[in-house]
Amino acid sequence: MSTLQNQTCESRDFPYHGTHKSRSKVSALNTLHKIAPSGEYPLQSDKAMPTDNHPDTKQALLNLIATLSFRLGDFTLASGQKSDYYIDCRTTTLHAEGGRLSGLLLYKLIRRHFPLAEAVGGLTMGADPLVSNTASASAWRPALRAAFQEMMEYPEKLEGTGFQGIGTWDDNYPTHPIHGFLVRKAEKTHGTGRRLEGFHKLGAHVVIVDDVCTTGGSTIAAIEATRESGMNVIGVLCLVDREQGGRANIEAAAPHAPFISLFTATDVRTAHIALNKST
Repeated sequence: MSTLQNQTCESRDFPYHGTHKSRSKVSALNTLHKIAPSGEYPLQSDKAMPTDNHPDTKQALLNLIATLSFRLGDFTLASGQKSDYYIDCRTTTLHAEGGRLSGLLLYKLIRRHFPLAEAVGGLTMGADPLVSNTASASAWRPALRAAFQEMMEYPEKLEGTGFQGIGTWDDNYPTHPIHGFLVRKAEKTHGTGRRLEGFHKLGAHVVIVDDVCTTGGSTIAAIEATRESGMNVIGVLCLVDREQGGRANIEAAAPHAPFISLFTATDVRTAHIALNKST
């Protein structure tokens, strides 16, 4: 590897299996640490991931959804059902901090429950920011380290992953980022004519994500299209479960792919009411 390539690997904190010796990490992270207000971004240390283990992380995301995405009123949902509230998670997942938190929390769930996953995908457009945020979170090296260390606590989930017997993090150990793909609602009628965009590998283990689950229709559509493309759906994640039958429908459509939601609509409504009482 050339000197320039070597420096590039080190400055980006990429694992490099060469003969060079490790040097202190004088990198972009150090510069960002100096200019970022303390506590505002998870850049204080490249050896820790505050958002992964901090007790307020999930609550912070819930508060954002309750503030930015939850509305009371009279609404007609995509399913045709009437509701006295509406949750538009895109206002949170496309928010800078909301996107960061949602990506990191979903990545943590994937690494804990579906360590064999190679990619994450979902139906456009509600899933789009979740897919992108989760894939980006997986490429952030401190996140990889923290998730790796947590995986050591679940040895029964590591069978077949190649991680067995590895007890400590090694900066030169090959990492396993999660890639992303998007599922169109219909195949393109031009260009490549594909319905899936992004990652695609026959036989790959993947996780489907969605922002809000009501009846589960959009999630099931993504599951079916992904299966038809030749990939194996091993899990389903949802940001908010509206608790209106979606979970049961998804579990019936994908019985071997566990369904996990970060929050329920009850969680969001409760947080919304509490936050408005305090203002």
